[in-house]
Amino acid sequence: MALQPGKGKVDGKHYLPSTPETVRWGELPTARTRPVLTVDSGSTVTIDTVSQEGILEDQGRDPDAFFGRHGVTSSEVLDDARAIAASGIPHRFGVDGPHVVTGPVYVRGAEPGDVLRVEILSLLPRARYGMISNRHGQGLLAGEFPEGPTPDQDADARHWQGFRTVGSFCAVERRRGKLFGVLDAVAGGARVRFPLNPFIGIMAVAVDLGGEPGGDAGADQEAGTATVPSTSVGLHGGALDCRDLGMGARLYLPVQAPGALFAVGDPHYAAGDGKIGLTALEGPLRATVRLSALREPAARAALGSLREPFVETEASWLTLGLDVDATEAIRRAARSAVLFLSSRLSLDRASALAYLSAAADFGISQLVNGVQTAYCRIRRSDFTEPPPPRPRLPRAALGRLVGTGDDVAGYDGAGYDLLDGSGPDGLGIEGDADDEVLDRAARAQDDGDAPREDDRVGLPRAAVRRKKSNGPAPLAAGADERGGGASDHRGDAGPRGQDEPDEPERHTAGPDGGSAAPAPRVADEVPGSLPRQVTSGASRRPLRRSETPTPPATG
Repeated sequence: MALQPGKGKVDGKHYLPSTPETVRWGELPTARTRPVLTVDSGSTVTIDTVSQEGILEDQGRDPDAFFGRHGVTSSEVLDDARAIAASGIPHRFGVDGPHVVTGPVYVRGAEPGDVLRVEILSLLPRARYGMISNRHGQGLLAGEFPEGPTPDQDADARHWQGFRTVGSFCAVERRRGKLFGVLDAVAGGARVRFPLNPFIGIMAVAVDLGGEPGGDAGADQEAGTATVPSTSVGLHGGALDCRDLGMGARLYLPVQAPGALFAVGDPHYAAGDGKIGLTALEGPLRATVRLSALREPAARAALGSLREPFVETEASWLTLGLDVDATEAIRRAARSAVLFLSSRLSLDRASALAYLSAAADFGISQLVNGVQTAYCRIRRSDFTEPPPPRPRLPRAALGRLVGTGDDVAGYDGAGYDLLDGSGPDGLGIEGDADDEVLDRAARAQDDGDAPREDDRVGLPRAAVRRKKSNGPAPLAAGADERGGGASDHRGDAGPRGQDEPDEPERHTAGPDGGSAAPAPRVADEVPGSLPRQVTSGASRRPLRRSETPTPPATG
């Protein structure tokens, strides 16, 4: 029932599992960290992330025994979580960071001064359960919660109950096409159910700690042994815990080291602003991202003069502020917002401040990692420029975990019943949403306007065929081309329609982190519109593709 490593859908061109060789427990990468995968700029990578919950020392470092107490069978425990917990990776509970960080990924062509754009294309829950933990001495109400005795002095992984961590087990259920977390019911208490909103809590590029060749020997040695805890936040990103970084969002990070060295960790199923109890609903995700290195012209077009972590969604822009003091963190987010509005949208600074005071939303993403993360959310609809095309995979990012005809080892015929193609909000594309997009495109044609490219790209093929019956649609400008070729995708892909393109060649990270994948085409420019419908003068019928005249060349 669990989405085990390499099983089920792998949407990216490259696949990166979480193994003892590809993860760092409690640390973020530095400029000296050896990459576990190398990709070209613009490539898509699918990463199986692992949650730290269930494998930490205060939970026994044994996910089978820990989750078994909550009724989880051995087949539903992830193999990679089990392997990491049983490995010899050193980890000091309460000293090292708690998170399992996968990577880093070396992006060819990314250099210091560039900006790495991370597009979140899909997020797929890997388990039907998650955990919310409250630990002594941590969280907004430290000293008040957990209630009860303090931890024993001799508590360790073999005597883990002595830590007295309070964990709340959450089952994941689907209702009317949407996913919810359900807290364990207490006798006589109300049943608690809340919607899921998956996102990755840690996304980071490598931190440059200095220590250049030919420099001071002592500084070089110190830089070579220095580590960055997984709880850190800064210009490199890190534990931002921004719940707006769900599917379809884009994160921009200033590159500090050659290759960017991108890493991820701390997957969430849901989180409230602030995460006041220390953790939110933690659960493992299969994340597919597109990694693109932006040079200065493209970076300025996206961010203006801002060179800090920045979040972009279809509806909003978010600037972030980081500081040990929450009020100062909000000030930093506000200053970044003024800089963005003035340099990117050409507002004068007084008008930018006036707009932020009247219309922007400020809040706190997390208050529990030492350095607080604040945000300023700006509505894109308040400005006249159109939003960019939504980041999409060439096919629907999510749907059935095991589609019709799939025969994947480790799954029964029912597959993963939480995700069966119904497209829960924030996890996939609903049929109603597809119909709305198609109807909007049809109305645009009726009004004499050509449909935009982002109204076509990424729709399920069956939906497109319902609307268009006079031949296949032309390839939209700016859409990703997926070449044919052999695939090492685990399992049978199932039946495919005759008009569906071949799967791209997949590349799995090897021990040396290398990859011989050809560079995919990256389209940073704004895509154009599809051509207007052309009809013949005599019959006024739509012309077939072979009859469509070639437009004259323009100098």
